[in-house]
Amino acid sequence: MKLLLEDPVESKMWNAATLPNDDLSIENGIIMFGSRRWPLMIDPQTQANKFIKIFGRDNAEAGLDVFKMSDGNLLRNLELGVQFGKWVLIENVGEELDPALEPILLKQVDKSGQLRLGEKTIPYNFNFKFLMTTTLPNPHYSPETSVKVTILNFAITPFGLEE
Repeated sequence: MKLLLEDPVESKMWNAATLPNDDLSIENGIIMFGSRRWPLMIDPQTQANKFIKIFGRDNAEAGLDVFKMSDGNLLRNLELGVQFGKWVLIENVGEELDPALEPILLKQVDKSGQLRLGEKTIPYNFNFKFLMTTTLPNPHYSPETSVKVTILNFAITPFGLEE
């Protein structure tokens, strides 16, 4: 089946960065990079995590930073990512998201290009990308969380296994 929104060159780049060539994975990639909301990926086999690390390393202009949700300096690291236009991947997200992430999740950038994160107002670099993964196989997110993110299921399909 040919996907309507698929850019064949871009999907080949994704495949080179370990994203499987099955329709579900390509659709997830299209949504991940084309959606207005930041992606939260259900990734029990860490397939999306591996893909983002390889693809981000090769394509993020300012680099890719990877943090765990339990990191004590998470907000400080996010500030730097927002300011310098990095890609930030948060691993091991649980079923509840930290309320401090809300300005980033909702992209609350004012007209002067500033984002208020915690007590600080920081300049927002529009090259910034925010990605989250969870290894929970069947998480239950609240409706409040579901409207703030794009939930993608990267569980392996039989065709993806064949690849």
